[in-house]
Amino acid sequence: MKTLRDKRLPAQDFMAFPFRMTADGARRVSRLDHIRHQVEMVLFTSPGERVFRPEFAFGARQFVFEPNRAQLWEFAQNRLLAALAAALAGEIDPNTLQVQVGARPATPERLLVEISYTVAALSKRETHGFTV
Repeated sequence: MKTLRDKRLPAQDFMAFPFRMTADGARRVSRLDHIRHQVEMVLFTSPGERVFRPEFAFGARQFVFEPNRAQLWEFAQNRLLAALAAALAGEIDPNTLQVQVGARPATPERLLVEISYTVAALSKRETHGFTV
């Protein structure tokens, strides 16, 4: 007979986001994928969207119709850096977190976001790029 204790996720597995159910239960992902999902949640969650964590957000959607200039990039970079540092505390080495925000000259209508960090427990460097 299986107990409730046997149904826990193994230490190396994390629940996927968005949450999905499979025949075996909740869909699981690796630690690196879990952290990447957290980065995406911070990036695309609007400020105030989470009732009990209003500071958990960057709000990339609010920048869609803003002028794509250096002043916006600096503001966005500082705001995203602070939001990620708070959301990923304990998962990444905070001294390695880097955020770059800008646009390519050929596509000035697109805001490019590049996020780099080192996963503390694994000493593995990860870099993710997003276009808004």
